[in-house]
Order: sequence, then structure tokens, then C-alpha cells
Amino acid sequence: MAGVNKVILVGNLGADPEIMTLESGVKMARISVATNEVYRDKDGERQEKTEWHRVVLWRNKAELAEKYLSKGRQVYVEGRLRNRQYQDKEGNQRYTTEILCDVINFLGGREGGEQQTPQQSPPPSDAPSPGNPPEEDDLPF
Repeated sequence: MAGVNKVILVGNLGADPEIMTLESGVKMARISVATNEVYRDKDGERQEKTEWHRVVLWRNKAELAEKYLSKGRQVYVEGRLRNRQYQDKEGNQRYTTEILCDVINFLGGREGGEQQTPQQSPPPSDAPSPGNPPEEDDLPF
């Protein structure tokens, strides 16, 4: 049986996207997404813990991130974990864990700011509409 490598995050950007264009012309973006966990400690005090996640976007997802994302923006990310090693500027071997983004959705607006939304494109011709109802599925619920 094959393994499963799947990550789903909903969080806020901690900084503006870092955009790079490779020599081949392909765009890549790195974003830092914060997720928060709220819980009560043994004394009943409310505690909040923030985890930071490095997310890598390629091609059109990187272009969308460059155009529409900024610090504080809430995003939904689906992807897979990747561990890699690299050498830092001093020549030391470093290791990092990243999420390679497969799906990204922009949620709400920026925290404390106006709402930013990509321009809507018309729905595909097979999208449900009053004149084109969705087909029923086989799900029992």
C-alpha cells in the first residue's frame, strides 16, 4: 500500500511572500503561515501556541501569491511535506521541512485591513447554475 503525505493548514501569513524567478523563467514563492492552538493549562489558564510553517508555491500559484497575498492575509493550504538539506552562507549543512503547496485558497481579508479578493472569472460551463443543476452523486447521505 502506498503512503499518504498530506498537510492541510488554515492560518495567516507572517510576512509578505518572498518571490523568486528562476533562470528558466519559472516563478517560485515562499510564504510563512502561522497557525494557532488555544488550550487551557493545568491551572485553567488560557494558553495560545503559534506554529510557523514554510510553504513553497510554484508557477501560477506563485504568481497569484505575488499579486494577492500580503502579511496578515488568511489562507487555506493543502500540500505535502518535504524535507531537504542545503548549505548556509558559512558552508554549514542545514535541514528544513517545507510544505509543497498543491492547493491554496485566499480566505477573508487581511487582518485589520480591507478585503482583497482576486477578480472572479466566469464559472466553467459545467458549473452548477439555475439552468444547469448539479448531477446527483451516489453518496448515501
